[in-house]
Amino acid sequence: MSRGPTQRDLAAADHLNSAAIHLLRGMRPVDQRAGLTAARLSALSVLVYGGPQTLSDLARIEDVRPPTMAGIVDGLAAAGLARRGPHPSSQRSVLVRATAAGERLMHQARQARLETIALALGSLDPAAKAAIRAAAPHLRRLAAVVPDLIEPDADRP
Repeated sequence: MSRGPTQRDLAAADHLNSAAIHLLRGMRPVDQRAGLTAARLSALSVLVYGGPQTLSDLARIEDVRPPTMAGIVDGLAAAGLARRGPHPSSQRSVLVRATAAGERLMHQARQARLETIALALGSLDPAAKAAIRAAAPHLRRLAAVVPDLIEPDADRP
């Protein structure tokens, strides 16, 4: 029988939630320098780091409807950052992939984020820096577990 979260875990979750929101919010100006909307930058990230995707898979990953993703991909394609191509095993599907220009832009945007976070880490005392460095791999594992704990929304296709 599974018990609910402990008070200590809820307190830690509160700190993590707040930190994640503030960190993402703080990255907005850095991301805006890439010259893309947040939705386009996010979709481009999926294509660069996750590889080519069908439009429906990309929409599912980004949690938007396929027509919305079609518009996002249209914008990326118009900017020369992504392209549609034939799907190797389905004539009904297209595969969206990042172009070389899209990969360069995404790598530059990621590097700008990393440098900003590293500068922020540099402003902390050595003990705080060490604690964050040690926690980073665990936070990644925590993030990987969260989707498995969420019940699918019956109202979403």
